[in-house]
Amino acid sequence: MRGTPGQTVGPFFRYGLEVEGGGLLVSPGSPGAIRLSGTVYDGSGAAIPDALVEIWQADGAGVIPTAEGSFHRDGTFTGFGRVHVTDAGEYEFWTVLPDADFIAVIVFARGLMDRLHSRIYLPGRSDAFLESLDPAERATLVAIETGDGLRHDLRLQGENETVFLAYP
Repeated sequence: MRGTPGQTVGPFFRYGLEVEGGGLLVSPGSPGAIRLSGTVYDGSGAAIPDALVEIWQADGAGVIPTAEGSFHRDGTFTGFGRVHVTDAGEYEFWTVLPDADFIAVIVFARGLMDRLHSRIYLPGRSDAFLESLDPAERATLVAIETGDGLRHDLRLQGENETVFLAYP
């Protein structure tokens, strides 16, 4: 028996996956709110205009939310956000700093056969996985502090390619 041929994961994300306010895990200006932003780049260093970025994280107390579903707009922090990048490849979330070492991130983009999993480590935090990487690889996972939060660019290939995780 022959398997069904593979198919790429994009570029069709806005049809059915777009969620209004998907980047607002908390309201901007609320206590502890920070901006997490960045750009998604392809292997040649060009911004990707049609990627989708998701984050999953613990809250400020280190608790992984267990609220059923996602995108609660009643003030319930679910730890989940999903945004489409701009035409310039930029993404933005408003969230809180988790009491954890990292924020999990997933990228969907044209040409990929499956989504890519990675981590956005908070500056000054680490764990055994991050320490197991060489310094250049480590640098691709650690966010940079900005005036209003954190910045983390995602490079899908090429120079300074983000370290991505493989799951069986």
